[in-house]
Amino acid sequence: MKDTKAALQWIVDILECHKITYRISGGFAAQIYGVRRELADIDIEIADADILKIVADVKPHIVFGPAPYKDNNWDLRVMTLNFKGQEIDIAGANAKIFNKNMNRWEPVDTNLKRATIKEVFGRKVPVEPLDSLIDYKLKLGREVDLTDVEQLKGL
Repeated sequence: MKDTKAALQWIVDILECHKITYRISGGFAAQIYGVRRELADIDIEIADADILKIVADVKPHIVFGPAPYKDNNWDLRVMTLNFKGQEIDIAGANAKIFNKNMNRWEPVDTNLKRATIKEVFGRKVPVEPLDSLIDYKLKLGREVDLTDVEQLKGL
C-alpha cells in the first residue's frame, strides 16, 4: 500500500530544507488539477545540479540514479525513489521529450519559477501550470496523457 501523502510531505520537506526550487509535474500535477485516475508516481522537477544536493538525505530510498535516462519518450537526468511504497521521480529540468506529433526530440518547458501554487494534503506546493502540462502531454501523445488532457480541458 502506497502512502502518497507521507511521500509528498517527506520529499517536500527535504527540498525546502535545501532551499531547492521545484515544481510538481506529470500525472500527479494532473490529479491536483482534478484528473481522476490511479497515480503511478510523484513527478518533481528541479535543476539538474540540485539533484546531487539531496542524495545523502534520500539514499536509503533510491531505486535508480541519479543518472541520465532515455527511453522512447524522455531524455533527462533522473533519480527514482520509493518512500512508503510511493514512487517519486526527481527529474532534472534540462529535459527533452519526443514530440510524437512532430516526430522529433524537443526541450521541455521547465521554467521552475513558472508554477501555480496549489494546496495538496494541507500544504501549498508549486505545480506545473495547466497550459504547460497540457502542452507536454499532447506532445508525448501516450494514451494516458491524452486521457489526462481530455479531463483537464473539461475542468
